[in-house]
Amino acid sequence: MRTSTIRRVGTGAAVVALMSVAACSGGGDGNSGSGTESKPKAAGAAGVNHLAALQQIQKKSGTAQSARVEGTTKMGDAVSMKQTGAISWADGLTGSLTITYTGGTMAEQQGGPKSVEARYFKDAYYADMGKEFAAQSGGKRWVRYAFEDLAELGGPAGDAMKEQLQKQDPQEGVKALLAAGDVKKVGQEDVRGVSATRYSGTVDVAELTARNSALDAEQLEALKEQLSAAGVTTQTVDIWVDKDDLLVKKTERGESALGAFNTTAFYSDYGTAVSVEKPPASDTADFTELLKQEGAGLS
Repeated sequence: MRTSTIRRVGTGAAVVALMSVAACSGGGDGNSGSGTESKPKAAGAAGVNHLAALQQIQKKSGTAQSARVEGTTKMGDAVSMKQTGAISWADGLTGSLTITYTGGTMAEQQGGPKSVEARYFKDAYYADMGKEFAAQSGGKRWVRYAFEDLAELGGPAGDAMKEQLQKQDPQEGVKALLAAGDVKKVGQEDVRGVSATRYSGTVDVAELTARNSALDAEQLEALKEQLSAAGVTTQTVDIWVDKDDLLVKKTERGESALGAFNTTAFYSDYGTAVSVEKPPASDTADFTELLKQEGAGLS
């Protein structure tokens, strides 16, 4: 199993986790940063009403703490993936996703398994690399990716990923709309048979200020750092919300360091039970040890 494949699966599963979980508006009481409730600041009654609605959505989805997710992720010409599974954000990220690589230069050139089961925990996640990998690694088919190691591998973007996955206050999708200031209520649309209200907004990283945002200065700075680390300059977010103020669909699109990105996620069965077990140590290889064995290091 080539080092490039191990790296591809590792970073790919991390990206999918971030895209999937960040879309779920969470965070318990809907507040973060200063610990005080943010007040809508957008000009005009319509804008204030939209922001107040988003804050309610943020709070309601956070209370649910778990959901089933299904979606797709495309990052430039590098990689495209689809994912399905169940995740919880009650106490950091936990859950299991099946990630299928559907195209892109990374998948085409590096080989490796096309479909990977990824199990997520507070400090690391595990990827099932399949029988071929096990035959080359002393019978071990699972690889453990510690978030600390991925942060070192990914530089500033890795640090942002590690922080988000570890503390997991999964409300970035709605927070992005709250930061946009010019969020619009598009109207009612059907999402897989469910009537949902659509909201849309665009975040310009360079123009993130508290002037038209419902986020405080600390929250805005954290969001700006996260997007900048990923090379994102603008990001357009759309969410669809059902009658119970729960997300049923979310899309994000924009530009990143890897090129144009486009993600779509569908959510259902909020509050579903999520149970996941770590693979046996005897069946698990560590990511950093595998890199050392192939003389790759973490550089």
